[in-house]
Amino acid sequence: MGGEAGSAAAVGSEGRVKSLGLVFEDERKGCYSSGETVAGHVLLEAAEPVALRALRLEAHGRATAAWGPSPGAASPAAASEVEYLNVRLSLREPPAGEGILLLQPGKHEFPFSFQLPSEPLVTSFTGKYGSIQYCVRAVLERPKVPDQSVKRELQVVSHIDVNAPALLTPVLKTQEKMVGCWFFTSGPVSLSAKIERKGYCNGEAIPIYAEIENCSSRLIVPKAAIFQTQTYLASGRTKSVRHMVANVRGNHIASGGTDTWNGKTLKIPPVTPSILDCCIIRVDYSLAVYIHIPGAKKLMLELPLVIGTIPYHGFGSRNSSIASQFSVDMSWLTLTLPEQPEAPPNYADVVSEEEFSRHVPPYPQPPNCEGEACCPMFACIQEFRFQPPPLYSEVDPHPPDVEETQPVSFIL
Repeated sequence: MGGEAGSAAAVGSEGRVKSLGLVFEDERKGCYSSGETVAGHVLLEAAEPVALRALRLEAHGRATAAWGPSPGAASPAAASEVEYLNVRLSLREPPAGEGILLLQPGKHEFPFSFQLPSEPLVTSFTGKYGSIQYCVRAVLERPKVPDQSVKRELQVVSHIDVNAPALLTPVLKTQEKMVGCWFFTSGPVSLSAKIERKGYCNGEAIPIYAEIENCSSRLIVPKAAIFQTQTYLASGRTKSVRHMVANVRGNHIASGGTDTWNGKTLKIPPVTPSILDCCIIRVDYSLAVYIHIPGAKKLMLELPLVIGTIPYHGFGSRNSSIASQFSVDMSWLTLTLPEQPEAPPNYADVVSEEEFSRHVPPYPQPPNCEGEACCPMFACIQEFRFQPPPLYSEVDPHPPDVEETQPVSFIL
């Protein structure tokens, strides 16, 4: 059989069956979903005539969760099982009234085909305290010898579309923590974090937006990580397993300093999609943005995350995508700006006539031409004649002769 095909050695001393194999019609197909058809062949090679009672195909799928008793605890072992697939097909059986069918020596192929249930099937998964597994098995029943079988695993995925409205909603959290020991407090550390949507797929890079303010006396380090949480339910009890699957680190922030993540990316590695529709096994993800504070408990924000299978479609058209992305970035600014921001000053209020004449180079007056050929050139010169407004800064680049002191406050 091919390298992909399953096989089993002959059972019994007679050795009449050289090999038994099972191949799928499309060996390149990685996974199946509910409602799809599974097709293939059972391959049997006989060295000499083989007597059989039946050749059948079985397909099973079930979720199981189980663990033994805890050491030193009185609680017994726990186990639960849920069935999702149970198919049984007869591929070859003796004629009516006869108990035995004789296969001649040589190679034989027995095609099979069955449809997966239309109701959603749970994604295949293997974890510490349970699994969700699907398999297809061919069973050869022969007289006087044990049954011979070959099994192939069937990968099943329950599709999650990250374009669903519930998964396109931005997620935002803010938290503040006082740093200190007993009544000796050194000041707060505040953290705000946001992701643009809740649903992502494997291989995507998640842009993280965050504002960190360190008003404590400690040196802090912001980080972000994707966590996977597996939850198992068996015999009325639960077990949880949590581990980090990806992380990224920010810069150190000294006392009194701030830092901004304006789209810092964290790539999702190949992981199992979220499993949200199984009653005994659940796989959840979260994006944690947290700060390590020396001598204190870490400050952490956890943003719920769903790992889907159908990628994000993006914006409707290329022309509208720039405007849409700009509006997303502008919405993030509402976290840092006051509710009623001050309008910027007029150009004339910050640049005097004397300063304007000092910075604008003299341009020759445009010639008085009535022809149409002069108009485009005049318009081009006029377009770039004036200097842009000055950049806003906490320090005035052109201070007046009389120094003015006025407190300036920033809302972070």
